[in-house]
Amino acid sequence: MDDTGTLDEALQRLHASGPERLGRLTNHAPMAVEALAAHGRSGAVHRWLELYAPKLEEFPGTVERVTGDNWREALGDPRRAADWIAYFGRETGERPWRDVLAEWWPRLLPGMYGGSTHPVIRVGHAVRTLLAGDETEPRVAELAHGLGYWAARHHPVSGVTPLPGAESAAAALDAVPPIADRAEGNFPARLGRVGALPVWATSVDAPEEARRRLTELVQAATHRYATHGHGEETMLVHAATAPNAVLRTLPALPRALWVPSLHAAWTASAAVTAMYAPDAPVAYTAPGTFAPEEVFERALAHGDEHVIKFTDTALDVGDEGALAAALRAIELSEPLAP
Repeated sequence: MDDTGTLDEALQRLHASGPERLGRLTNHAPMAVEALAAHGRSGAVHRWLELYAPKLEEFPGTVERVTGDNWREALGDPRRAADWIAYFGRETGERPWRDVLAEWWPRLLPGMYGGSTHPVIRVGHAVRTLLAGDETEPRVAELAHGLGYWAARHHPVSGVTPLPGAESAAAALDAVPPIADRAEGNFPARLGRVGALPVWATSVDAPEEARRRLTELVQAATHRYATHGHGEETMLVHAATAPNAVLRTLPALPRALWVPSLHAAWTASAAVTAMYAPDAPVAYTAPGTFAPEEVFERALAHGDEHVIKFTDTALDVGDEGALAAALRAIELSEPLAP
């Protein structure tokens, strides 16, 4: 993890920007710069930010102070993003961040599907940094921003009919039925059309088994991108990055929360698959054999924020299939223009 101070400088800079732009698109910069720092590329952080800067918007205005008494009425209201971020800023300033996370994780987990799953991904990046080293003020503040964004975009999924599943995560993802009219609608509209998903890992009731299954899910979703990413090259990365964010957060959570975390992560990965996966896979062969650091260097040169974050997840998985999937994302995605 970065020990040069560059990540802290970048986070401080980014905390003057809002969590979204154009009222619906996520600010990916905090997640991407954390990934760069985590892979020893702190020297590229500010250069990358200069390219991404046109996508940043000013921090939004406040509406009404969120408190311990009125938070339920503010939950899921995107107009209250600044109010929520301020609330978590106060909470993490007064209590250990792990205590705040443990209290709010079960409250927020049912709504991890809002904001196209980006809020939980941002929290996962923030927690990884905090677990890896110094708990500096900008890094704790980044967790507050992530939790605040999640609370503002909190969006549960309900009314999903369980379908017969499969034993493995890969087979269960293959069994996910597509939603109707996949060519139409944004993420919230498509999410509203997810009516049935196969069950998977429902019998898991032990924390360690939940972590093992979650690791399996991240691997399966990452591998699957190589053959299915052409369905929607950007949105399908979240089938892997969302559950990986949950997996990264587990060590900071009470073990009693690991099993429900698994189930929520499966629903997220399966829902994204239902919303964006193509009708059929295509064969994919990577253009050579590359070391993990070479694959990440290619992702950085490409520059797209989703490519960087997906490659970050692929390196967590670490095997040949995951690296091939990252290379596929680089091929399919539009690079960040200079």
